[in-house]
Amino acid sequence: MSFIFKHKIFGINNKNAFEKTALEIFHYQADFNKIYKAYINHLGILPEQVKTLLQIPFLPIDFFKTQVVITENKEPERIFTSSGTTGASTSRHLITDISVYEESVIKTFEIFYGDIRSFCILALLPSYIERENSSLVYMISKLIKKSGHPDNGFYLYNIDELVCKLNRLLENGQKILFFGVSFALLDFAEKHKMKLRNTIVMETGGMKGRREELTRKELHQVLTKNFGINEIHSEYGMTELLSQAYSKGNGLFYTPPWMKVIIRDTYDPFCRLNEGRSGGINVIDLANYNSCSFIETKDIGRLSANKTFEILGRFDNTDIRGCNLLIEE
Repeated sequence: MSFIFKHKIFGINNKNAFEKTALEIFHYQADFNKIYKAYINHLGILPEQVKTLLQIPFLPIDFFKTQVVITENKEPERIFTSSGTTGASTSRHLITDISVYEESVIKTFEIFYGDIRSFCILALLPSYIERENSSLVYMISKLIKKSGHPDNGFYLYNIDELVCKLNRLLENGQKILFFGVSFALLDFAEKHKMKLRNTIVMETGGMKGRREELTRKELHQVLTKNFGINEIHSEYGMTELLSQAYSKGNGLFYTPPWMKVIIRDTYDPFCRLNEGRSGGINVIDLANYNSCSFIETKDIGRLSANKTFEILGRFDNTDIRGCNLLIEE
């Protein structure tokens, strides 16, 4: 079953194919995912009566903190955990086929940015490198490996070395992909104002308690000014998902063909909202067929008419690295 779904999801190229595969995965998980099945039963939903995407129930993301969310009880190859704040419970995502995540990472990036081998990747990820089982570190590690550039690397606190490498790459006209958690990029930009021409600066979230919280707009204003560039890119991902959405600027995120965002009413989680209205973000991630593909997050967002979505904030301080900022202005 795993091979069949893997082949299908990465071959999706239209709305009908997405819906057909999503319904197949829903019925599969309704049968073989113990936690999701129990949740559906608790809601009084009969899986055989679910015929459209709008009828599919979404599993609240907090289940990943207290339950083993897995389909068919397969042995996990990898376990990703969220960072969490001191004393807070963390999410655990059991990955039974890590190759699905790896393929999702590479295919998604290349859909939006082209051949990864044309980039040198520099990653400024203090606090993420320092802990084990970070999905973000694993993701960037795979991009680095696929890129193959000899100057690729992670940076913790060796900032002087990073500055020297950036200057050398800039002089050589090398295309650069500069990943960073928000607080680290902000610290770097304030101490080292540089003209990062030919560089994609991508923030991946992460302010939690390290700096005074800013809106995404405020953060991007500081970074664009100090780096001498027009746009800051963003990545939206989380421990509980295997797919990512990307923004090339203005806070508008695009999803790959096997991922979809639906907005739910803030007070009625079973009511779906149309474009232009803000509410809770539900994510369909078909790459998650070995855990749960239908996740009710604690992010607040809004759909736009051009198939993009915005992240407007969050319901609380839940540890979701893709939504580190407060309400947009």
